[in-house]
Amino acid sequence: MTAETPIRPASPAATAMDPRTRRLLQGRPLPTLLRLAWPNTLVMLAQASVGLIETWWVGHLGTDALAGMALVFPGFMMMQMLSGGAMGGGISSAIARALGGGRRQDADALVLHALVINGLLGLLFSGLVLGFGPALYRGLGGEGASLEAALAYSDVVFAGAVLVWLYNAFASVLRGTGNMLLPSLAVVLGVLLLIPLSPLLIFGLGPVPALGVAGAGWAVVLTSLLTTALLGWAVCGGRSIARLRPVPLRAALFRDILKVGAVASLSTFQTTLTVMLTTAVVGAAGGPDAIAGYGTGNRLEYLLIPLVFGLGAPLVALVGTNIGAGQRERALRIALTGGALAFLLTEAIGLAAALWPEAWLGLFGADPRMIETGAAYLRIVGPAYGFFGLGLSLYFASQGAGQLLWPLLAGGLRLLIAVGGGYAALHLTGSLTWVFAALALALVAYGTLIAGVLASGAWFRGG
Repeated sequence: MTAETPIRPASPAATAMDPRTRRLLQGRPLPTLLRLAWPNTLVMLAQASVGLIETWWVGHLGTDALAGMALVFPGFMMMQMLSGGAMGGGISSAIARALGGGRRQDADALVLHALVINGLLGLLFSGLVLGFGPALYRGLGGEGASLEAALAYSDVVFAGAVLVWLYNAFASVLRGTGNMLLPSLAVVLGVLLLIPLSPLLIFGLGPVPALGVAGAGWAVVLTSLLTTALLGWAVCGGRSIARLRPVPLRAALFRDILKVGAVASLSTFQTTLTVMLTTAVVGAAGGPDAIAGYGTGNRLEYLLIPLVFGLGAPLVALVGTNIGAGQRERALRIALTGGALAFLLTEAIGLAAALWPEAWLGLFGADPRMIETGAAYLRIVGPAYGFFGLGLSLYFASQGAGQLLWPLLAGGLRLLIAVGGGYAALHLTGSLTWVFAALALALVAYGTLIAGVLASGAWFRGG
């Protein structure tokens, strides 16, 4: 089959349909979403805890080490979001739409194409960060001991970046078929290994030398290797509806993944660029101690991303499968249901953080300047977290629909308000309070815009 061969249309009735696919098409929306979401939420909590565990241990090395981690964390989270949420969403969406349309052979062929895409991007990402990391971290405000700590961690963790991309490719294949449990188990096992491995490599014990901040990076690489092996075994060993098979590479199948994944990557870059640039604004105002406080407080916002992904990955599968089967109204109803759930979950977390910010910040350090900056951020931005969860969940649903224009525009609006407004506020007032107010306004605008246009039927105009 040549690269010009089109993706074959098929009716679900034309091909024997797996019971899991049938449940995505016929099950009641809310119970089906919740049943798929709980294992995925578990795995995302486990995955997010990797950063929290490491930050807690690294915090014992001092404020400079904590500031170094804060400089690296946005880039590492961007890699997670690109490989699992953006390209991963493209993979899941393509496989879900193929299965929903009864194209089982295309679903199998998409597995190899997914691994090729994520493998090459992982190698590229690794090379870019290793080559330009020092300049990047200096630009974000890193200096002296904090810059040294950032580079010590970054050089190790990004050297093994391709493992993160590969295990997210395997996990996305499984999620696209509606299987949320196997990815959950693999990542949870990796986190269970990280709990003793991270302090062992950071502080040393017996014959194991103390590697400091670099030890935290090695712990991530080793747990990523385990997760890749487990998920690869699941997909290649016949425990997935879509299976890895040796097939000729086809341009049409690459396009099917990239038309969602590439556009979603732009949205991910917007999110991370927003955090990086606001980190630079905070650093200009208050130096490394303020960066440590903002980065620690902002880490809770980053924790919301994997939490919402717990709902988002099922939304990709549910919406994509129903769009593939021509059930447009059901797909939109599922998306809005998921958005409402995400709003309630993230708003509850944001309000709790705003009321008791020290309960979160105290987990990672006791430096007064760090606590002061982090608490100011959480009190102002925390109450807007619900709108972030709303917009992010509908972004994932839009991946399933293959319609990402409005989430991309909403992300651009958020970037403009957060960075442009934050810089202007700092220039005019010299106060971080107004910078954080701009960040909160940006989140409200982001969630409101996406929800409004999707509810009005933007997915299906002209369709």
